[in-house]
Formats: sequence, structure tokens, C-alpha cells
Amino acid sequence: MCTSIFQISIDGSHVLSRTMDWRALVAGPVFVPRGFRWHSSFDGASYVNRFAIIGTGRQRTAEIDISDGVNECGLSVQKLTFKHGTHLLSEASNAYTCLAPFELPCYLLANYRSVAEIEDHLPEIRLLSGENARENYGYPELHYVVADRSGRVVIIEPTTQPLQIIDNPLGVVTNAYDFQKQLSKLKDYLNFTPEFSAGKQLKNVAKVSTGSFAGKKVPSSSYTPSGRFIRAAYYKERADQPQNERENVSSSFQLLNSVSVPKSSAYQKTYSVYRAAYCLESLQYYFEPAARLGLVRLQLTSEMLTFKQAHFFSVKNELNAVTLKM
Repeated sequence: MCTSIFQISIDGSHVLSRTMDWRALVAGPVFVPRGFRWHSSFDGASYVNRFAIIGTGRQRTAEIDISDGVNECGLSVQKLTFKHGTHLLSEASNAYTCLAPFELPCYLLANYRSVAEIEDHLPEIRLLSGENARENYGYPELHYVVADRSGRVVIIEPTTQPLQIIDNPLGVVTNAYDFQKQLSKLKDYLNFTPEFSAGKQLKNVAKVSTGSFAGKKVPSSSYTPSGRFIRAAYYKERADQPQNERENVSSSFQLLNSVSVPKSSAYQKTYSVYRAAYCLESLQYYFEPAARLGLVRLQLTSEMLTFKQAHFFSVKNELNAVTLKM
């Protein structure tokens, strides 16, 4: 599970936010420097980061597993679960960069400045199952959201290899297979603009509906991938466009409220263990673990670009309330 929302402010700033729906909180804020060397879980191949990254991640044996992040160029990448649509290869080829699926966010953030650069180099990448890996990591079913400062936001789906890239001016993604099918369901809830309905490539567009909701359905409270997709898109289209980055962060977390899954162990294994948002212009990252009910902020500064060591930040996953005093 998981929900991703991309918003554009009136002043031109961009925020990519998400819920992380999982069984437990296993990742937290991390800084990864330029020149950081890591080794793939698939074949042990060595990679060196060109760009510094901040994001949400955890330490694996010889690498940092990035769930979402932003690099020094303002490129942001998220990974989300993707059931029943994943096609992973079992045999590697020396002609391609072969990665475990969970390594793709780190690889993209480490090497590319923009969505356009990724699009140019995506045919060079293959995603591999753990069948013939150094240590079998199984068959991770993931897809990816990528956004940059140009306002372009895309989905990368491993339904085929080479990987498929899908432009997504709607700016909402969940976990369901077949993005076009998900869009078609929205017709019952939104009146799309003629340009969006015609499938024209739109970039840096804040809204894709006409703003008229008369005669349309109202979303249900379902936490299924389709339910969250419809609800996030519906409320994003109805919400005021934020004036600036600060309003965008607040608006993004308010929208995430509508799709955040409560902990309900008697009925389902996963819940929204954290929420995060990335400001692509200021390189500020906001992180909120489920129990905290309050944001922590980290900014990728020019000084940090000279740092040589990775760093994991400790954030307590417990209620953090400010006491008022007379």
C-alpha cells in the first residue's frame, strides 16, 4: 500500500508527498553524500553516488535502502508497492545495469538531475528478482514516482523490461495495476479538462479537472488502492491551490490525512507508518512517523554537499506535544 500526491504552488514551487503503508516503521531520515559507495544486493556490483541525497531509508548489508528522497538537483523519487503487475528478470546481462527493485530509487537519485535524464537512460536498467542474487531477496513488487522542478511527474512501472514510463499530470499514485484503468474510474467523480481527456502531455499543471463536480459521485471511505486513489485525486482537485511552498506542505499533509491508514491489527497487517514530503526547490524534507503527530524537518544545504559520511537521524515514534504555559 501507499499513496503519493504531487502539488504545484502558485509561485511555481513543487511538493511531492506520500504515505508509507507497511507493517512496522523500519526506516527514518537519512543523508547520503556525494561519492558514497554502495554494493548491489543482486550481484555485489559497486556504485558511487554523483549527487547527495536526503530522504527516508535504512541500512542494508552494503547499501542504504532509500524509500523516498530528493537529491541536490531537486529530483525526487518514491517507491510504492505494486501488486500483480511486476515483471522482474531472473538472469542478468552485462549489457545492462542490473539492480534489485528496492535499489532503483537510490540509483536514480544518485545519478540523474531530472525526469528527462532518467527517461534517456532508463533503457539501460534492468530489475532482477532475487532468484539468482547473492542473497535471495525474493520478488519485490514495486513501482516508482519521479518528479522534478520542471513540474513533470511520472510513474515508472516494471510491467515490461525495459521499464515503462508514464506521464502523470494528475499527480496521484497508489498501488493498483494498470494506471489507465484507475484514471477511467475517476470519470465518475471528476470532469476532466479537454486537454487531459485527449491524453495530451501536460506539465506543471496544477489541476486536470474543470472544477465542476455537479452530478458526480462522492468518494467512499475505502482504504483499497482504488479507494485511496479516487479520494486523493478528488480532494486534490477540490482543494485550493497553495500560494507557496509553506502552504503547499500544509496542504499536502492535509490531503494525506484523507488516505492515511490507521493501525488496525485485527483487520489488516499494514498501516501508514510514516508520512513524508519533499520541497523540490528549497530541498527541504518533512517526516512524520505515525505516533509522533508532528513534523521533523531536514534541509539539504550547500554545506552538506562537502560532507563525506552518510548519517542516519534518530526520530522518536511517540507522541510529541508542546505544553502550553502561562
